Parts: sequence; structure tokens; C-alpha cells
Amino acid sequence: MAEEKRRAKMERLRDLSDRELADELRKQRERLFSLRRENVTRQLENTAAIPETKKEIARILTLMRERALTGGGA
Repeated sequence: MAEEKRRAKMERLRDLSDRELADELRKQRERLFSLRRENVTRQLENTAAIPETKKEIARILTLMRERALTGGGA
């Protein structure tokens, strides 16, 4: 089940253009900042959201790096 979700996320990211991927990266980084702020102020209920967001950022950066190395982009 978890593997299917991860694959679905990657497929969704692969379908994005370079610009959309950069926008998604910006959104995820803003979300991580917000989650960290909520965690410090003890307002965050789902602390598992922080590592999930970090992994999402890593997926995006990996995909951007793959595209840069292959010279391809959507």
C-alpha cells in the first residue's frame, strides 16, 4: 500500500513541467517552515508531517537533478 502511494506521488511529480515542479518545491519548503514553526510553538498535532514533507522535497530535488543531468524537461 505504501509503495503504491509513493509511486503515485512520483508519477504526479513526473507529469509536472519544470516550472510547476519549481513551484511545488517552493510550496513544500513553505509548508516545512510552517510545520516547524507550529512544532516549536506546540501547535502541531501531526508531527509525522515534518519528515513526510522533507521526503517530498527530496523527491522533487531528485527529479529536478535527473532532468538537469539528462538535459530533458517537460
